[in-house]
Amino acid sequence: MSQHSVFIVEDDGLTRSRISRRVSSHDKLMVVGEAESIESATAQWQSLTTADVVLVDLGLPDGDGTQIIQKLSASTQPPYCLVISVFGDERRVVKAIEAGASGYLLKDSDEESLAELILQTLRGDCPINPSIARHLLKKFRVDDKQPTLPSPITKRETEVLTLVARGYSNTEISELLQMSFHTVTSHTKSIYRKLAVNSRSEAVFEAAQLGLITLHPKKSQ
Repeated sequence: MSQHSVFIVEDDGLTRSRISRRVSSHDKLMVVGEAESIESATAQWQSLTTADVVLVDLGLPDGDGTQIIQKLSASTQPPYCLVISVFGDERRVVKAIEAGASGYLLKDSDEESLAELILQTLRGDCPINPSIARHLLKKFRVDDKQPTLPSPITKRETEVLTLVARGYSNTEISELLQMSFHTVTSHTKSIYRKLAVNSRSEAVFEAAQLGLITLHPKKSQ
């Protein structure tokens, strides 16, 4: 069975070891490296850029973890960057997503689900802690009365992106819009290209900023 590679950037040794054990316990994931600072991560740059997922703490001893996310997002084949932090304030959340983070989790989240959240990220989902999602909804709720420029994305792409913003996976979107999974993926890639972004979270962020979509939470089943 093939495994996905995970690199961990976390300054606290005990926390780093705990995260590493949680990740390694899943048969589809393996930890390929660890760093405790920006300097250490930079020294292991090749390992970071070849990893499938990089877990990044924001409060590092020599700077802000978003520096790592921003550099990785600009690389030729960027890995998914998933923030794991004690900080959940609006400013840090927005800064991380703007830098290219694919998801944002708080360290007090259920650690048992960490491996599954990583796998969701690899499938193209955008795991975000519920309290973080509330921050984003509050921050980027669009005023319907505000005039907007012509949308660069098509009506169908807008439907797809609206469901992405509400937390639906590509598989769920395929079922809801009655289109193939491949078609959903094609629309998503087109959205990324038109909005000049690299992840679902960036696409939602940019579209909300431009007034292309209105954010609403996913309805409970």
